[in-house]
Amino acid sequence: MLYLLGVFMMKKYLIFLFALPLFAGLENLQLQKAMELLKEKNLELKVSRFEAEMKKYEAKAAKGYHFGKLDATVSGMHSNDAGNVFGFKLASREATFGDFGAGEFDPSNPNVLSVQPYNLNYPEARNHFQTKFSYMLPLYTGGKLTEYGRITESMHQMSLYDTKQLHNEKIFQTKKAFYDISLVENYISNLSKILQNINHLEKIVSTMKTEGYAKNIDLLEVQARKAEALSMYNQAKLNRELAYQFLSFLLNTEVSSIEKISDMAAAPVVDQKRLEAKNIDIQKALLGEKIAEMAVGVEEANFLPTAGAFAEYGSADDKFLNEFEQKDSYTVGVQVQWNLFSGGTDYANLEKAKVNRLKVQSQVALAKSGISLQAKKLETEIRSKDADVKSYQKQLQFARKVYENYQGRYEEGMVSISDVLIKQSKELEMLLKLLTAKNERNTKIFQLNSLLNNH
Repeated sequence: MLYLLGVFMMKKYLIFLFALPLFAGLENLQLQKAMELLKEKNLELKVSRFEAEMKKYEAKAAKGYHFGKLDATVSGMHSNDAGNVFGFKLASREATFGDFGAGEFDPSNPNVLSVQPYNLNYPEARNHFQTKFSYMLPLYTGGKLTEYGRITESMHQMSLYDTKQLHNEKIFQTKKAFYDISLVENYISNLSKILQNINHLEKIVSTMKTEGYAKNIDLLEVQARKAEALSMYNQAKLNRELAYQFLSFLLNTEVSSIEKISDMAAAPVVDQKRLEAKNIDIQKALLGEKIAEMAVGVEEANFLPTAGAFAEYGSADDKFLNEFEQKDSYTVGVQVQWNLFSGGTDYANLEKAKVNRLKVQSQVALAKSGISLQAKKLETEIRSKDADVKSYQKQLQFARKVYENYQGRYEEGMVSISDVLIKQSKELEMLLKLLTAKNERNTKIFQLNSLLNNH
């Protein structure tokens, strides 16, 4: 029994062992591979693409109105209503003089005109089956259908711009996640070295205390600083875990580790003409201007006549599809409609569309100047952060040297442990400032790349 239980447990262990890779996330994920996964699997991008696809079909539907509409109608009825039965017979081409009461007509009767024909007023109930094909075609709409088609096509293009803009935003977030993880790895590495230094200092103080050259309060002060640094170290690891969770969410794929990259992103070169040509907000504004122009055309069409043609072909009988060709019929026609007065509504709508066109033209100019200003502002802020990074790097190097110097002076009894820890705090402060400056610089670079549509 124990042998069987052991075999069963061993099998369960092996199954679990082989199943582990199935649940593990991607290891050493490269940034380029992450970009491919983002495009393929990000759920927000999928939703946006579906939206764009729906707009594409709306544009196709608008174009379809140019080709008219063909309907097939099949109806079946049963009635003994005098009007219906007589109408059924006429539609079936079966009406006779007898249906008018000719068999009851007596010329010798002076009141013949007052005789009520029984067969006409009280017909037998009859079935009626009618099959009809109807086709309606717009011949002229004053350009309204054409403008609607162009507007829906432009709305499809607008949705593609929206998808591209969302894609740029997700690229921004994915790259930032990679750089954030690399920065926090750098931070963790530096904190690890600081902890090693504090541990070394703790051993020195402990030895000096044993030899009577240090007080117990000195050791407690070092241990308190060690606890503080350890807390920062653990918080940094939690931040790294959160960054991985966000990256996994963006890629809709579990990511366990990435291939580390430089923690300093390369700054792009800004060209004004290229900015205006590629920026998506500007392209959307220009497309909005075209749509506003089309909307004016739609309102102008209300002052023009519309014309349409229609044709009907069908057959009717008291039996379904009986003698279809022998009893078929057709109707064709043309209709012209022209609204001559609408109380000023059409004029007001046209003027509103014209004002909207002027507004959108101003928005285009505003978009161009606003995006240009935003790009220049980001360029300036990036240069400022570059200067901050260089300054903090030098200050960090200096703080480390000062700390090492004070640690040696403490061993010689020249300074207190508080002085040493103050210098060590300065090193931590400079490290945090440096990493914060790098992070802010990277964020502004990614924002500038998004403005340039530089992906």
